[in-house]
Amino acid sequence: MTLRLLLAPMEGLLDQHLRDTLTQVGGVDLCVSEFIRITDQLLPNRVFTRVVPELLNGGCTPAGTPVRAQLLGSDPACLADNAARLAALGPAGIDLNFGCPAPTVNRHRGGAVLLDEPELVHRIVAAVRRAVPVAMPVSAKMRLGNQDDALMLDNAHAIASAGATELVVHGRTKQHGYRPPAYWDRIATIRTAITIPVVANGEVWTVADAQRCLAESGCDALMLGRGMVADPGLALALRGLSEPTWQALAPLLLHFWQRVAGTVAPRHRAGRLKQWLNLLRRRHDEAQRLYDAVRTVNDPAQVGALLSGAAR
Repeated sequence: MTLRLLLAPMEGLLDQHLRDTLTQVGGVDLCVSEFIRITDQLLPNRVFTRVVPELLNGGCTPAGTPVRAQLLGSDPACLADNAARLAALGPAGIDLNFGCPAPTVNRHRGGAVLLDEPELVHRIVAAVRRAVPVAMPVSAKMRLGNQDDALMLDNAHAIASAGATELVVHGRTKQHGYRPPAYWDRIATIRTAITIPVVANGEVWTVADAQRCLAESGCDALMLGRGMVADPGLALALRGLSEPTWQALAPLLLHFWQRVAGTVAPRHRAGRLKQWLNLLRRRHDEAQRLYDAVRTVNDPAQVGALLSGAAR
């Protein structure tokens, strides 16, 4: 079995800067971008390239990992028009978001709440599929449902029958949020019910987690989110390769910081670094020490100096 590993979209965390940094570590086959919100207008190219700057690099991260661009919305026609414009920019595919649990998104009829309307889900996928070139992958990501998983198979069939090429399933409902566990056995139910490839997602933090997820879901592909952010070597470990040491990762923290400094306002930069370190300390004791050192520091110059010291 050839294991495929995808890097998840995580709004406010796993953006262009972290995609760049994590794909430099290696082991990832494909990234999916954080969502581009589609409402009632055709967006200009600059909006797509702002969220997915890899579109200016042949649809790949600087390390050469392909990036699929994700759209979120509820209007099939408007999503289709925007998908056509986006496809012309050359992403590695277009993904549709039926999984976001954020209340703000859900209140505006986006993300996981759409799973209460399988017919609308079908119309969205079908409209986007028709709007983009045949050779371009159109995938979707869904949770098991909104409040419960009663419509789980209805949604999976809606997505598959509308022409999607792949389905990522996060093994929790919106109601579950990110609370463990993830119900990988429910992903298996979906996988056996449809004919398109299914990717398992949710609560994979370690190699042991991944092995259980693959066994319970029956999938041969995983999407890694927080687990990969906490352990950048996880994809390599899943391939039986050596994980990078902290000494190898520390320069990448500095690289990430320098990228963030180019696009994020000074008052928010330290927060982005602390957010990543907060997850990294689950796996690396050195990350805990660095987190403690920067926890109360917000001045970018001081943070940069601490990171430079750690990278030496």
